Amino acid sequence: MTENQAAAGRYFRALRGLRQIRKGKVLFMEGHGFIRDMLDVKLLILFVASKAAYPMSLQKIYELCFQDDRLSYFDLSVAVPQMVDSGHLAEIEKDRFVITQKGREAEAVTEDGIAYPVMQRAKAAVERFNKEEKIDQFINTEIVPKDGGDYSVVLELNDETGAIMRLELRAPTQQQARALAKAFRTRADQIYQGILSGLLEKKQPENDANV
Repeated sequence: MTENQAAAGRYFRALRGLRQIRKGKVLFMEGHGFIRDMLDVKLLILFVASKAAYPMSLQKIYELCFQDDRLSYFDLSVAVPQMVDSGHLAEIEKDRFVITQKGREAEAVTEDGIAYPVMQRAKAAVERFNKEEKIDQFINTEIVPKDGGDYSVVLELNDETGAIMRLELRAPTQQQARALAKAFRTRADQIYQGILSGLLEKKQPENDANV
C-alpha cells in the first residue's frame, strides 16, 4: 500500500465516524438501505467507476449505482462534480466521466466500506455495462436522407480487423429508419449469424425433397 493509499484510507475512515464495520463488511439490514450520507454515495461511485472499462454519463453512473433505494439522482448529481473537483473523477469530455489514479487509490482502501449485497449488485451491473459497451464499439449505423424523401440505413458490424458485414436498407420514413438502426444495434450478432446460416445452409436435392 502506498502512502497516498494509506492517507486516503485514514481520511475516509475518519469521516465514517462511528459507522460499524465487522469483518470487512458494513453491517447491513435489508430494507433499511446502505446509503446514509454523502460519503456513502461517493464510496459507491468510486467502486462503480473503478470497475467500469468505459467512460460513463451522469445518468449511467446513477443507473449503475442505483442498487439501494436510498440513493437519489440529486445526491449523485451533487457528488460527481465534487469528486471531479477533488480529483477522484475526471470529465474527459462533456458528460463523460472516468476514475483517476487518485480515485483508484482511494477506492482500493475504502471498498470494504460498502455493504456486501450492494457491492455485488453494483458489480454485476457494471459487468453488464462493460459487455454492452464492448459490443457497441463494433457496431456502426448511419441514416442518410435520399432525394426522393426516403432514407438509406447503413448498418455495419466490425471486429478488430475491420468490417465483417455491411448492409444498406431503404426506409420510407425517418421513424422507420431509426427503428431499423436501433434494432440492428441490439441484435447485430444475431442478424449476422442468421445471414451466415442462410447463406451456408446446404440446399436439399430436389429428388430427396420429393421423397
